[in-house]
Amino acid sequence: MLINLMIVFPNAKINIGINITGRRPDGYHNIETIFYPVKIYDALEALAGKELSFQSSGLGIPGRVEDNLCIKAYHLIKNDYELPPVTIHLHKHIPIGAGLGGGSADAAFFIKLIDQLFELGMATEQKLHYARQLGADCAFFIESKPVFAFEKGDRFEPVNLDLSGYHIALVMPPAHVSTSEAYRGVKPAPAELSLKELVSLPIHEWKHSIKNDFEESVFKNHAVIRGVKAAMYEAGAIYASMSGSGASVFGIFDKTPDLSSLEKTNQVFYNI
Repeated sequence: MLINLMIVFPNAKINIGINITGRRPDGYHNIETIFYPVKIYDALEALAGKELSFQSSGLGIPGRVEDNLCIKAYHLIKNDYELPPVTIHLHKHIPIGAGLGGGSADAAFFIKLIDQLFELGMATEQKLHYARQLGADCAFFIESKPVFAFEKGDRFEPVNLDLSGYHIALVMPPAHVSTSEAYRGVKPAPAELSLKELVSLPIHEWKHSIKNDFEESVFKNHAVIRGVKAAMYEAGAIYASMSGSGASVFGIFDKTPDLSSLEKTNQVFYNI
């Protein structure tokens, strides 16, 4: 029986380390990273309508509606299936320009939503195929499990990583780092040790072995982000890092930290 309305809750991710290992002829870079899902969510709703439409609430979404990844995902799927028009509503809560993959998560969850809403019976590999056409990290959110990601960040190997016994806090400062700005500041180089090996080390050793290649140049241009990472360690973080190309910074703690000094000028998420 066809479902008339469906709501899903796309989740964010953090990057535990990023190695930018080389440039690709297609304009992308080869990377190594660990994608880890976290509990910060958007809300995405769709139902069959008279015409394709997209509305949003919550955080403002820049750009044209027709460029939204959910709309692009709809058209990709419609190339292969007879879909009716849908009315889409997205409530945006995952910070934008934060390195948390919010837009990619919305697109991946929209693919899964459409599959369920219209009972298309897509295989996982088919959903991944659509997602890979929409963005380098989009495919991760089809299954949203901890993975070692490589090539463009869209090829995965499973990793045995469970941080549920720790407290993860995330701070989003009043800064914006575009992906193009972040990549302009890095010098690709092969990694001496793979992140897949390093992430198996005890977490208290990550501080000295796992790095985000974007941090050096981003911190030079955005002192506020560098300051947030320093504040995480001052608050007792076992490990802290900028996520993705920024601007958010997460910290892994033994217990819920006191980050009240950051709450006045930053958005702070606890126990994600």
